[in-house]
Amino acid sequence: MSSTTEHREIVVGIDPSRDWRLTVAWAADEAHRRHRALRLVVAVPPQHDTHHVDDTPRHMARALEGKDAVSAAADWARERRPGTGIATSVVDGFPAQVMARLAQDAAMVVLGSRHLSRTEEYLSAGTLVVPVTAQARCPVVVVGEAEHSTQEPPYLVVGVDGSESSLAALAFAAQEADLRRAELHAVAVWQPPVFSLRSSDTMFEAERRQLSEITAGWAEKYPGLRLTHEVRVGSPVEILAEAGEHALALVVGRRGRGGYTGMRVGSVVHGLLHRARCPVVTVPAR
Repeated sequence: MSSTTEHREIVVGIDPSRDWRLTVAWAADEAHRRHRALRLVVAVPPQHDTHHVDDTPRHMARALEGKDAVSAAADWARERRPGTGIATSVVDGFPAQVMARLAQDAAMVVLGSRHLSRTEEYLSAGTLVVPVTAQARCPVVVVGEAEHSTQEPPYLVVGVDGSESSLAALAFAAQEADLRRAELHAVAVWQPPVFSLRSSDTMFEAERRQLSEITAGWAEKYPGLRLTHEVRVGSPVEILAEAGEHALALVVGRRGRGGYTGMRVGSVVHGLLHRARCPVVTVPAR
């Protein structure tokens, strides 16, 4: 896989045990929009290290299952988007490690989600959404449910908090909205401080001015883009999830220094991966 920007692929993780069609559909459409090649990947976990049971037959069966699944997914993607370059890989290794490694040279990574609770996620040996999202150098898309393509007019939501990563998310979201001919709704979430010498009204107005300044200029870069913005008060996870309820996708930054910072991917990003009911795109700081 070439590491030059123009040749980077959109990499898709395929789980043979689950329905991969929503994930592959999103990725194939995105590859078509961005004129990128698509790489469909199945990771086959290594054999169990045991002196009592030969795990070779099961490992071979998993490899064969993976090969069949990725081949079927490739045929399905070609039928959906003829002309898109599509490659397949069946790789030995734990899924999270394989996808995290491929994410270092990818243009984008697309994963499916089972909407596990945090407890289920912790106990699941197969979970890969959070570790891959935390380590990737490229945007990571988590497709838990289909995008709301019947909404009129179609729109995307981007969370903005002034951090470097949220500015990268805004740049990605503006380009994505332009490619889709969709509206873009920028949302900043303000949580009033418990103690402050300034009045809440003054601080809220300052937040609104900051958001207005951050979003200014994008209409000049993308003349056809309709961008609206608002500051809302409340929990960032709940506000952003609600704002994206009928969106094509919800875009947020990760590893920023602002309100979306937290352990590994950030508490807000982590919450949205569980809570949002549309595809979630997380974008690293540039």
